[in-house]
Amino acid sequence: MFKQKKNKTFSYKPRFSKENGGDANLDDQSSNNKEFISKWKRQSEKKLKIGGALPIRTLILALVLLLICMYLLENKYI
Repeated sequence: MFKQKKNKTFSYKPRFSKENGGDANLDDQSSNNKEFISKWKRQSEKKLKIGGALPIRTLILALVLLLICMYLLENKYI
């Protein structure tokens, strides 16, 4: 009368299985892993360099505005 829901099935293949040959496959995976890590580090360094310049600009701008305000306040009260 009612259609029952079927369980989901997945075609899962384990990454480190004994059937795949072992050492030769691990060498390929380790070299791919090292390439991925170095690529990730290069991307994170680029982000740090770009993000590092913004606070310096902001600090300089704040310093200039502070000096202008100090000058205006000094002239107003003297």
